[in-house]
Amino acid sequence: MNFEIRNNSPLILLVDPEKTQRLILRRAMEKEGYRVMEASDGEQCLEVCSYLKPDLVLLDAMMPGVDGFTCCSQLHSLMGKDCPPVLMTTVLNDQASVDLAFEVGAIDYVTKPVIWSLLRQRLYRLFQNQWAMGELQRLSLVDGLTKIANRRSFDERLPQEWHRLAREAAPLSLVLCDLDRFKNYNGLYGHQAGDECLQEVAKVLDESAKRPADLAARYGGEEFALILPNTDAEGAVRIAETIQGRLQASAIAHENSDVSKLVTLSMGVASEIPKPDSSEKALIEQADQALYRAKQQGGDRVVLPSSGS
Repeated sequence: MNFEIRNNSPLILLVDPEKTQRLILRRAMEKEGYRVMEASDGEQCLEVCSYLKPDLVLLDAMMPGVDGFTCCSQLHSLMGKDCPPVLMTTVLNDQASVDLAFEVGAIDYVTKPVIWSLLRQRLYRLFQNQWAMGELQRLSLVDGLTKIANRRSFDERLPQEWHRLAREAAPLSLVLCDLDRFKNYNGLYGHQAGDECLQEVAKVLDESAKRPADLAARYGGEEFALILPNTDAEGAVRIAETIQGRLQASAIAHENSDVSKLVTLSMGVASEIPKPDSSEKALIEQADQALYRAKQQGGDRVVLPSSGS
């Protein structure tokens, strides 16, 4: 096996018992800009995929020991939804072999001897489709206006973090935010200016969610949310107060507000160490109640469930 990895282009695991065939295909694929790792049989393929996920497995069907059909089936059993796509190469061209290749999970096949121009186009199409699907998935989790995470992303991430931190017995904090007197803002400045205001506030929130696991999301309308894993109530309040300061520094005028002459946020903070048999819904309810109290107390403040301000 060759473990050289040179850059961030797609990584192909080439599995073929014939050394000369591997050398020819490797040179051709590397010339196209792909990274290539090699395995000479099914067992080596399974071993590599146990610790490194290639972007595609180019797998020969006819191999000694664990053949390509068995290897493909075992890859899917072991890796489940994380299994990389498998493109099978084979000297077999009968209908039964073709049907078996798809049955065990291959996404396509190429007959041997491999014609490089054909394989080149198959690889291009497969990676192009992968990119398109990944881009669609990414866009489905991003708010179109503010370009930060959307409500769907929030709804997926919060229970994930809740269950993860329940196992670690570590704190999880949630900050719910609402723009003060935003309807009045739209009434005075118009909806286009309102959209620009939402974009600016989203930018402030996103820049304040600094760690990789933190998530700033548009919760709905003029409401935003921050998911802060491994952060206790004190830390979450500090982040909320930092957001207040940055928003004030942005100095977005709001002449139609009785809270301030600048755009402000009311924020409700809740923090829990999740328990394995509990739900994240209680955390949302606490943050929502704290946000309601912040609005009732005049806005432009950070409130904890048990605090006055």
